[in-house]
Amino acid sequence: MPSIWLCGRAIRSCRGRSWRGASAQIRNMATVGGNLLQRTRCTYFYDTDGSRCNKRAPGSGCDAIEGFTRGHAILGASSACVATHPSDMCVALAALDAVVHLHGRGGARTLPFTELHRLPGDHPEFDTVLEPGELITAIELPPLSFAANSTYRKVRDRASYAFALVSIAAALEIDGGVIKDVRIALGGVAHKPWRASKAEAALRGGPATEEAFLAAAVAEMADAVPLRDNGFKIALTKRTLVAVLGDLAGASA
Repeated sequence: MPSIWLCGRAIRSCRGRSWRGASAQIRNMATVGGNLLQRTRCTYFYDTDGSRCNKRAPGSGCDAIEGFTRGHAILGASSACVATHPSDMCVALAALDAVVHLHGRGGARTLPFTELHRLPGDHPEFDTVLEPGELITAIELPPLSFAANSTYRKVRDRASYAFALVSIAAALEIDGGVIKDVRIALGGVAHKPWRASKAEAALRGGPATEEAFLAAAVAEMADAVPLRDNGFKIALTKRTLVAVLGDLAGASA
């Protein structure tokens, strides 16, 4: 099976439920590269008149931390920034081991998709590891034998034009009731698409049972740090991951 390459315009579709992903204007004009490089939708980031934001003005502070934090990060955040990455596509690409092709002043290079975006640390003003003048030229999806048994689930406040509170992209391979391989990425919970490596490690080689799925979800959420208004995301992520893996296990039975 050859790799799949994504370039230029994002795929446009009038079928199914594509209208739930974005407005018609965005679906007609968006590009793959633009989707990857979109910035946070944090309210305090956009409030240029009244809020401090280290991402917008480095060193100014982060009013989100003591503000309304329902939509903010529970994984990988820092004292400088608690914003989340807004993309749906990026969560799926992180789960499917995508490769980013770049071209800049030093020529061409590639890197794993999971290394494209940065966690905030002390410098949340830098969203990615792109160098000055560097362009994304293509996204490569390597062959994945069990990609057909995959899904993306997005939990949000309304059916359309809403960013994820929690989202999960997952692919599952089961043989004789045993999990041979698995890919999981989370959205809506971190400053970048979050590859759930702890959950994957807990699942590989084990039984495809609800108890195993819950144990994997608990392992992934062990380092979650909730803020005042978003502690519900921990339980929501666990429940959603167990449900997604259960559906995939049923589909492969």
